[in-house]
Formats: sequence, C-alpha cells, structure tokens
Amino acid sequence: MIDEYKTLKSSSEGLFKDKGSKFFAYAFPIQSEEDVRFYLETVKTEHPKARHACYAYKLGIDETNFRANDDGEPSGSAGKPILNTITSFDLTDTFVVVIRYFGGTLLGVPGLINAYKEATKEALSVAEIETKTINSIVKISYDFDQTNALMQMVRKLELTVKEQTYENRCGIILDVRNSYIEKIKEELKEYWSLEIEML
Repeated sequence: MIDEYKTLKSSSEGLFKDKGSKFFAYAFPIQSEEDVRFYLETVKTEHPKARHACYAYKLGIDETNFRANDDGEPSGSAGKPILNTITSFDLTDTFVVVIRYFGGTLLGVPGLINAYKEATKEALSVAEIETKTINSIVKISYDFDQTNALMQMVRKLELTVKEQTYENRCGIILDVRNSYIEKIKEELKEYWSLEIEML
C-alpha cells in the first residue's frame, strides 16, 4: 500500500542558458489545478516579454492527474521534458513553469528538449523536498476497561489522537498512516468488543 509521497516544501528557481537563450524555471508545490493557474499567471506577469511559458504538473499519487504544455514550442519539446524531469525526481503535487527568452539562435528540437529538461533540473535540484504520509481517520469504540491497552498501542505506534470521549462507550479518533491500519487491527485483535471504523 502506497502511503507516502514526495513533494516540494517550498518554491524554487533554476536557470539554464544555451546559445544566448535563457530558460528560467520556477517550481511550486501545488494542491489543485487552481494553484497551477495562479502560479502560471503570476510567473507570466513577472515576465511579460518572454517568448514562451511552457509547463508541466503532477497532482496526486495515482499517476493520473498530470499535464504538459509546450506553449507554442514544437510538440513534445518543452512540456514533456519538464514532466519527465518532475517524474525522475519522484515528485507529485508539483508544478514547474519554464520561461524562455530567445537568444537569436535556433536550438532545434533536441536542443529544446535538453534545455527545458536542464532548466527544470536546476530548479528541482535546489528545491527542499519533503516526504508526506497519506493518512486516514479511524474511530475506535471500546469499553472503558480497555483504555490502558488502547493507549499503549497509541504510544507504541506513535499515533495522533484527534479526539477522545468517555461516555457509555468510549471512543477515540486517530489520524493514522494508511500502512498502520493493519498494525492497529493486529494489535487489537484480542479485544473482541472493539469496533474500528474508517471515517
């Protein structure tokens, strides 16, 4: 079960030059396509004379929400190398836009592919990358006399308690890393009166 992923902790920048052309890369952590639009417009506003603003992004861990845009460059010469570089860094929830200023000499498709890839690498190489876990919210209902055993498990697995109640039937709501759910069930299997519910 995949329960962690890597993304950017904050934005970063990179620059690659080739035959007079300058490729300014800007990398951002994102949560949505709205973030993509916001950062794209922000960068375009900062570079009104730029010839191209090519970009790519990946969202989520299932590898299905991604996009690459060549913004007028030859097909496959800009957006795809940016996307491939994001993938090579094993990142998601990441947006990279590369602004190109033409230097007077045509680079050809291989030169463009290399330039967009290298600019993206420059930005991502200096980025602060963090690993995040994918968690679920779990509610456990239990009898009061099971409190000690339950709290020992919470400490052992270093779980985060979101809420706890002591009424007719006690309850605890935990923020649990997905790979720990089976561990919780294993730890608590001898307590038949426990009820474990995914919220």
